[in-house]
Amino acid sequence: MTHYSTLHTHTDSGIHTILLNRPEKRNALNHQLMEDLTQALEAFAASQTCRVVIITGAGSSFCAGLDIEHLRAMAIVPGQHSATEDYHADAQRIATLLTTLYSLSKPSIAAVNGPAIAGGMGIATLCDFTLAVPEAKFGYTEVRIGFVPAIVSAFLRTQLGEKACRDLLLTGRLLSAAEAESLGLVNRIVPEPDLMREARALAIRLLRNSPAAMEATKRLLGKFSDHHLPHDIEAAIRASVDARSNADFHEGVSAFLEKREPRWPSAQAIARPVSK
Repeated sequence: MTHYSTLHTHTDSGIHTILLNRPEKRNALNHQLMEDLTQALEAFAASQTCRVVIITGAGSSFCAGLDIEHLRAMAIVPGQHSATEDYHADAQRIATLLTTLYSLSKPSIAAVNGPAIAGGMGIATLCDFTLAVPEAKFGYTEVRIGFVPAIVSAFLRTQLGEKACRDLLLTGRLLSAAEAESLGLVNRIVPEPDLMREARALAIRLLRNSPAAMEATKRLLGKFSDHHLPHDIEAAIRASVDARSNADFHEGVSAFLEKREPRWPSAQAIARPVSK
């Protein structure tokens, strides 16, 4: 079994459990966690012993989105120097993780034990099944820091349709577990003490099915989006790279880290009187 610095993995009777293990950072995504999780998913997809994958988080959070230090490193002052290649590599890293999860050949279950925000919400809701505790919160909050929820939008539009997608992505609001369930992003709400037991019970139910039939079903469902998803993801990567070079993103991250209201450069430009 491969050792991962940001994950704990456990295998029992064909059920492979992945524990996102950065509880001191609310399991926030940094380079290492994204790479570890992608590698673990690829290994489980290739494993003959793996039949079902469960993903959950250590501590009180499922995944809080991008790590604050990761955000700080990305928020380069516009015009100081070019970091386009780094921006592209980072956007590609997130896209690869979410695409690997979405196209995983084995059934996947998210056991959402707490907040699942931004990229963390993507991980939670791209699993085939999403179980959540009543206290869990969900949200694509990127616009609050001047960023574009680019990669996740490619998948969310397929899941929800454009109108609901615009609501969540443009407002950046948080959803309760109950609202996420009403939208179809959560399959079932489970009391916290029962969460892992219920996730395992669902996994055991899936073990009774034909592995070949489930894999073929997932492959068929994936083909329905094959004609547009790769193109959408490429467009999303480009949008993500552009957003990281934007003055609003730098200001949004600075305001977030300094715990103050942002003063958006783009809003000031719009409000500036036109000289005659």
